[in-house]
Amino acid sequence: MAHVPSTGSGVALDLIRSGEATTRTELIERLGWSRITLARRLDDLLAAGIIVVSGQRESGGGRPSEKFAVNKDAGLLLSVDIGGSHTRVAITDLISTVLVEDEADIGLWEGPDAVFTWATQVFDYLLPRLGKSRADVRGIGVGVPGPVDAQTGRLASPQLDQQWADVLVKDYFPEEYSAVFAIDRDVNVMAVAESRLGWPEYRDLIVLKLGLGIGCGLVLDDRVYRGARGGAGDVAHRYRHGSEPCSCGGSGCLETVASGYAIRRRLNERGYRVRTSSDIVALARLASPDAVELLTAAGQEIGTALVDVAGLLNPQIIVVGGILAEAGDPFLSAIRDTLLAGARAFSGEGLVVAQSRLGNKAGILGASLVAQDALFATERISALTRTPRSGSRAGAVQVRIVP
Repeated sequence: MAHVPSTGSGVALDLIRSGEATTRTELIERLGWSRITLARRLDDLLAAGIIVVSGQRESGGGRPSEKFAVNKDAGLLLSVDIGGSHTRVAITDLISTVLVEDEADIGLWEGPDAVFTWATQVFDYLLPRLGKSRADVRGIGVGVPGPVDAQTGRLASPQLDQQWADVLVKDYFPEEYSAVFAIDRDVNVMAVAESRLGWPEYRDLIVLKLGLGIGCGLVLDDRVYRGARGGAGDVAHRYRHGSEPCSCGGSGCLETVASGYAIRRRLNERGYRVRTSSDIVALARLASPDAVELLTAAGQEIGTALVDVAGLLNPQIIVVGGILAEAGDPFLSAIRDTLLAGARAFSGEGLVVAQSRLGNKAGILGASLVAQDALFATERISALTRTPRSGSRAGAVQVRIVP
């Protein structure tokens, strides 16, 4: 039996959002719909305020074609990127353009109560600066430094700090936020941004987030691969050598020898006063021999750990991000050289190892993108525009959280 494609408005919106088809002609060519069906779906999206006519595109003859785009000003997205020692927040429009942002040295170890109290206070300060309120928020995206159960949205175990185990992020935001929530591991959130905005020329990527912890995200055939329950990409707890106890309950894991936590511990043992991964980077930029030595050794360990990952997945590029990536060489070159020296000729041929193009923006951009994806999910939009709601009006986007 032949597959019959959906004709819901969400299908058309997917193509408009991606830029793959933004005119009636392009949409009909991609979807194979009749002009009447497409006209109805576009009318649904226009009436709900989800899309707008953004201009006209020159055609091969006759009248210029109308061009459609997401109504970026129909609401706001809140973005939270939580790290081991640092958290960034941003408010974006509905196409994830950052409008305003903030950051603080608060993170994992302060616990969810402290982090989300700070974040909501910052949002309550920033929203009025944009002339907006909580009622204007349509989606909230959060990246957390630990596994997230893809089925429930709850933070899973083991977490680096058990204060975060079983946390449901939605519970930490006031009820006035009638918004869609999207929660994922911080490195998966970062991988979304690097794949779509940083390195769109590649379809298969490994994305590392190196800060106090070590995170690894996988992008396969242009999609973030999360595994059955959201735990894919865990290289930090691959057993290696040594007896240093790890937060996972094992010992000698990569995280115990090559993470920012491990580097911080050793620097403090040598008499330095180091608290955050930014402190480690600052020492490296001052050419501290101890910091350079420890970063180089950590880079070699990480490169060795990635040899098998590169062999299994055969990526086109490994993107290195997170605060420790800002240390630059010799840390990055140690990862690159060790990996390429250990990789088999086939998997290593043409493999690029490069620093993030998005830098410290990757997390907040990725969190906004996953919120955008949840807000504009195909079936969700098709359902919301299928049945008109009482009191709805043109120009007022009706993409609210479904009870």
